[in-house]
Amino acid sequence: MKKQLEDLKPTIQQLYQHLHTHPEISWEEVETTKYLADLLRSYGFQPQTFDDCTGLVVEVGEGEVAVGLRCDIDALWQEVDGVFTSNHSCGHDAHMTMAVGALLLLKKLSYQPKGKLVVIFQPAEEQGTGALKMIEKGVVDELDYLYGVHVRPIQELSHRQASSGIRHGASKFIAGEIIGEDAHAARPHLGKNAIEIGADLVQSLSQIHMDPAIPSSVKMTKFQSGGESSNIIPGTASFSLDLRAQTNEAMNELTEKVAQVCKGLEILHHATIAIETKSTTAAAVISEEASDLMGKAISKVLGHEKMVAPIVTTGGEDFHFYTLKNPKLKATMLGLGCDLQPGLHHPKMTFNEEAIYSGIEILAETIMSTFQQQEG
Repeated sequence: MKKQLEDLKPTIQQLYQHLHTHPEISWEEVETTKYLADLLRSYGFQPQTFDDCTGLVVEVGEGEVAVGLRCDIDALWQEVDGVFTSNHSCGHDAHMTMAVGALLLLKKLSYQPKGKLVVIFQPAEEQGTGALKMIEKGVVDELDYLYGVHVRPIQELSHRQASSGIRHGASKFIAGEIIGEDAHAARPHLGKNAIEIGADLVQSLSQIHMDPAIPSSVKMTKFQSGGESSNIIPGTASFSLDLRAQTNEAMNELTEKVAQVCKGLEILHHATIAIETKSTTAAAVISEEASDLMGKAISKVLGHEKMVAPIVTTGGEDFHFYTLKNPKLKATMLGLGCDLQPGLHHPKMTFNEEAIYSGIEILAETIMSTFQQQEG
């Protein structure tokens, strides 16, 4: 396998460089989808695209056992050197490269699965809605196993370390609006100051108490109020909240407490606080069987001493909607060490690109061993 992978390196490097330099944000991955589809067709695969959304799916082989591999294809929209632009600062360019690389490596090995391999190039992970769309399309309905991959920051894993599971927490993004009443700055008693209500909201959210044994947090990430006139006390404001919890049950509790806080402040200030959930991701449910299979692949590729226990992170991933919506699915996600720094979502994020080849080999090995186990 290593010899075949070495032969593929120039192709893989060119693929990564193209994806890295052509980022597209969620639901706008039009050229990314076309590029991947055209590339895969040139190698004899038959990718399936969709009329109403970006993303694509590739199927290889047929049979009773179905094994899936999922990667995400969208980039972030963020400020880089003073300019807002799309940017691959979460490693999705590497994830795509590894998924394509695994397909090309298996083809070069003339590997024919004793079942069906389904590779999902999923859009809009950053919005937490892409997996739900793929579920709606039925792409995981027949799957027995599903594997994912995510590069990890150096604080968790070093280059040539890997984990057979990532215990992501649940996340939720809430948009809100405060509707009070404008007033002249000289007559504050006649209005309902949205900025003061917002300040009370921040303080009240910080006083929410959850089980300390289960990591959770809620914080305000955006607040906008007021206009050009400094002598007007604004009565309206908009805000965003970011909620995190390590389990789905804790997220449900946290969401309810946030709603209670907003309701209490409405009564206190005689104002309206309207909140709406914009996106959400589920907490991880890792299959022990899938994790064991991936762990063996990590040991084979990197050595047993390089395998690290499943990582716990409050970061969110919509990958886990697949198991939430399809409980029979045995799934896990490869956590790949690559000396990634300063951190995920940093506009100047960098990592050791050599890790891409380790990721390809681990994913290919995991896929083959999963099918082999079913044969046995």
